[in-house]
Amino acid sequence: MAITFDDALGIHPDALNFRVQRTKVLASNLANVDTPGYLARDLSFNTVMSGLNSASGHQKPEMQISAQYAVPYQNSTTGNTVELGVEQAKFTQNNMDFQTSLTFLNMKFSGLAKAIEGR
Repeated sequence: MAITFDDALGIHPDALNFRVQRTKVLASNLANVDTPGYLARDLSFNTVMSGLNSASGHQKPEMQISAQYAVPYQNSTTGNTVELGVEQAKFTQNNMDFQTSLTFLNMKFSGLAKAIEGR
């Protein structure tokens, strides 16, 4: 019975890729915190992953990531929707989620290495 890396690693590489993409979007928001009229964006993990799960066929579907505009808690006079504290919290949470995904991926590789070695 043949096993592929996609089967062995599961969703973890996709989750890690999502976290990288979300980091870029959140960093862009933080960089533009003082830009008048800048609209904050964010990515939804559930939306992206449900798109991967709903695809059928033998080939792995390509991850479709599209940023959506974030709704601010408070309006600003400049039209900028980036809220520094909110974006910093999202960035920190995304970083912790990235580390968690990386840990799971490392555990998968470790298990595969043990299986190959026959332990």
